[in-house]
Amino acid sequence: MLLLVDFFKPMQITNTILMIRPVAFRKNEQTAVNNYFQEDISIANSEINAKAQKEFDQFVATLRHYGVTVIVVDDNKDNDTPDSIFPNNWVSFHHTGSVAVYPMFAENRRKERREDIFDILESHGFLINTVVDYTAAEQEGVFLEGTGSILKDRVNQKAYCALSERAHEELFIEFCEDFDCFPVIFTANQTVNGERKPIYHTNVMMAMAETFVVICLDAIDDKKERKNVVEHLRKDGKEIIAITEAQMHAFAGNMLQVYGKDDQRFMVMSSQAFQSLREDQIAAIEEHCAIVHSPLDTIETCGGGSARCMMAEVFLPKV
Repeated sequence: MLLLVDFFKPMQITNTILMIRPVAFRKNEQTAVNNYFQEDISIANSEINAKAQKEFDQFVATLRHYGVTVIVVDDNKDNDTPDSIFPNNWVSFHHTGSVAVYPMFAENRRKERREDIFDILESHGFLINTVVDYTAAEQEGVFLEGTGSILKDRVNQKAYCALSERAHEELFIEFCEDFDCFPVIFTANQTVNGERKPIYHTNVMMAMAETFVVICLDAIDDKKERKNVVEHLRKDGKEIIAITEAQMHAFAGNMLQVYGKDDQRFMVMSSQAFQSLREDQIAAIEEHCAIVHSPLDTIETCGGGSARCMMAEVFLPKV
């Protein structure tokens, strides 16, 4: 067991985000086998990528307008990585100076991992002192896809994980041991053609903020597991803002809280997610922070991921 001790009090949210600008975005056939959010668009892949780039650029501009620091890195054309726009699945950056690199379910997503990203962050003044590499688990068919699979309550040192083909329990527990987190494990399902099937990533049904959580409790079919999740959240003082499964499919669970200029807090989401929310849900979120949204329709349709998936949080200390 590698124990990465926190020497400084962690924050739940950050002001700095890493984002990867796509060059070959399209529907990834290798991830569609268990990402039931992905859909086809009957236009050429080049047009899909152009639309995704436009949505990406507008999203980055929106975040920067509100004072969020966004480090943009272009994808590498030679890699043919259609999902590179979702970097949070292969890497996470921690306030101890450690970096975790994760095993990926789809073979063509493994090419997204790039060591030059670490050099770029160091050139921005961030300190990296340890890289924890879990990728050898791929050889055993074991996966854990970063903060897609792992939802951390950093302040209370807990980690939530909905088990799936992309999130194996044993490796999640190993991560929690390494990063000194208490594991909260459950299964989350969605209805696909009349059948209940596991949701591929925790962060499409649950979003953790400083003082509240947005969660699709209806996705947790097991009553004991649902009760356990609720008890942990309430014990830690989180207001629970419940969304429906239909809202989850509009990516209302795929949000991320950040802070911008003057330390103002924002809950970031897609325009589709915002439009799916009821007035009382919007009011509940706005009791805690402002809402920022941007249209991501092409990215959501083809990629099966949304705003949160596009943002890899940088908690690394500055040199």
